[in-house]
Amino acid sequence: MTLARTLLTLSPLERGADAALLAMRVGVGSFLVFGVWDNVTSAEHMAEFVSFLARFGFPYPHLLAPFDVWVQFALGVAFVLGLLTRWAGLLCAVNFIVAIAMVDHHAGWRGSFGSMCLVLIGLYLATRGPGAFSLDRLLFREDRGFARRL
Repeated sequence: MTLARTLLTLSPLERGADAALLAMRVGVGSFLVFGVWDNVTSAEHMAEFVSFLARFGFPYPHLLAPFDVWVQFALGVAFVLGLLTRWAGLLCAVNFIVAIAMVDHHAGWRGSFGSMCLVLIGLYLATRGPGAFSLDRLLFREDRGFARRL
């Protein structure tokens, strides 16, 4: 490959793809955990979230609020660990599509942007997988782990 082509395409950066994927997973996963931590640790904050969901017309907000909080917490942990990453990505996308449809669209494009990014990141992880640095890779490789026993 010529120097000009290398400079234009930056193809040597491909060597860092798994590290970049790990950084994205850890960053997004930490964001999700941090975003619901107050609801996990405080009944008062959970009650505020229940009221928030009721205000936006969610059915059964007293059941849906804790369910959603624990789903987002589990998604965050799954992303950080790289565990069941494709499922976590799919659930993340669905969760934040609902957030856009029910809440964020009221704030317009900019108000939906964070949730839209989480939909796209979720879809990327669902289709790409977790990369080399993950429990999925360790547990579900063909030559060892659970995959061998299945």
